[in-house]
Amino acid sequence: MHVSYIQMLISSIITCPCSRLEGKIVIITGGASGIGADAARLFTDHGAKVVIVDVQEELGQNVAVLIGKDKASFYRCDVTNETEVEDAVKFTVEKHGKLDVLFSNAGVLEPLESFLDFDLERFDRIMAVNVRGAAAFIKHAARAMVEKGTRGSIVCTTSVSAEIGGGHHGYTASKHGLVGLIRSACGDLGKYGIRVNGVAPYAVATPMTSHDEVTGKQLEDYFDAKGILKGMVLKASHVAQVALFLASDDSAYISGQNLAVDGGYTVVKPSRD
Repeated sequence: MHVSYIQMLISSIITCPCSRLEGKIVIITGGASGIGADAARLFTDHGAKVVIVDVQEELGQNVAVLIGKDKASFYRCDVTNETEVEDAVKFTVEKHGKLDVLFSNAGVLEPLESFLDFDLERFDRIMAVNVRGAAAFIKHAARAMVEKGTRGSIVCTTSVSAEIGGGHHGYTASKHGLVGLIRSACGDLGKYGIRVNGVAPYAVATPMTSHDEVTGKQLEDYFDAKGILKGMVLKASHVAQVALFLASDDSAYISGQNLAVDGGYTVVKPSRD
């Protein structure tokens, strides 16, 4: 009996760290590259089955194949189209029987520009993807969770730009709006046991911010110099780890928060040296 108990305990210790989402069904928007693709790999490593949602069909299919079609599938969806969003959620529920987690990660970023030259048409596009797209997925994911009686978790990728200003005016406004949306949804969906949180990364070199490895390295060097926490560079995988925490039962009583992954950037006044 004693030996059996020890064996069971050892087994649980060995398996537990790799099963934080065991049996969970997850949608990841913007899952074809960057933070979303890293999250898809990490979440499936922790026992989840993931539906990768993106407009980048070839990239998304490739990520699903690399992960394994038994663990991941791809669904093409433009988050600005509510009908496509609703269909993506229906696809997930029909395929897997439920939806436990939404990681609303899809987003777009405009170039730096003076506010005097603010492109309002581009601003409309940014708001449509970063805020309206998130709202549509939260709405339909929550409906699916409520229908199945699922105490689900919704995680949105925000940004340090949700806490401070910056030259990306449309992106900054959209991320401030997204945090408001998270807090509002938290207040309404809590009665169903659904948690809603944000993960707010400092600058990360992803396909959204850099087009090749050289540019990515230059960006990493630049933001490392500007950052507070020295000795490491923020990677997409670090953000995915925090999204995993918020998606899992490890954060069972956390809701309405915007958890910064910024090495202290938003809370420390820059030195004037």
